[in-house]
Amino acid sequence: MENIIIAKNVDRVFHTQSGDFQALKDINIEIPTGKLTILRGRSGSGKTTLMNILGALDKPTGGEVLLEGNDIVKLDENARAKLRRNDIGFVFQSVALIPMMTALENVEFALRMTRYKGNRAERAMECLKLVGLSQRADHLPQELSGGEQQRVAIARAIAHRPKVLFTDEPTGALDTVTGLTVVKIFKDLTTKEGVTIVMTTHDVGLMELGDKVYELEGGELIHGEQ
Repeated sequence: MENIIIAKNVDRVFHTQSGDFQALKDINIEIPTGKLTILRGRSGSGKTTLMNILGALDKPTGGEVLLEGNDIVKLDENARAKLRRNDIGFVFQSVALIPMMTALENVEFALRMTRYKGNRAERAMECLKLVGLSQRADHLPQELSGGEQQRVAIARAIAHRPKVLFTDEPTGALDTVTGLTVVKIFKDLTTKEGVTIVMTTHDVGLMELGDKVYELEGGELIHGEQ
């Protein structure tokens, strides 16, 4: 399938005490299978809201979100939870590693949560190797740098072999060089693991690394390029 996700006419309105706020307006995008797609925009542009909708964390007020041809908006909450557990991975700016577990144990624990059927220790080490951290497998999070912690979070998110990995400002707390390293890891993962990756960022310098880039402003799509 050329595009694993297609969003059609997506709107998102939040109802607040001060009135309605339209966070997304008539968004139409296509996420190519096995590629890195970047959603770019300033804070408040709507990129995180869009990512949450594409990742089945939130529902749009209107429109469709097709994952492999199936409209995930119509699924009930149990089906959406199962979809997130089995087919989707998430990496956030806050890595939220478990402090008393080593890097390897953090990845293994995620596999237990997703009820991974294979050899968890073997798969966890394989994922740490993919992100260049096999030598740090027995280190606790506080013994790792910020960039290394982010790479453990990536290994944890891909361990159950999701179809799509969503990453929200994964380089926001990192210096430029470390941030570029993380995005290059994403590019490698699309090739080695065949995973589709959707990343939000406000960093113009990272845009050239995306296979496809969409730019949002004020909840509207203002630019899309391949």
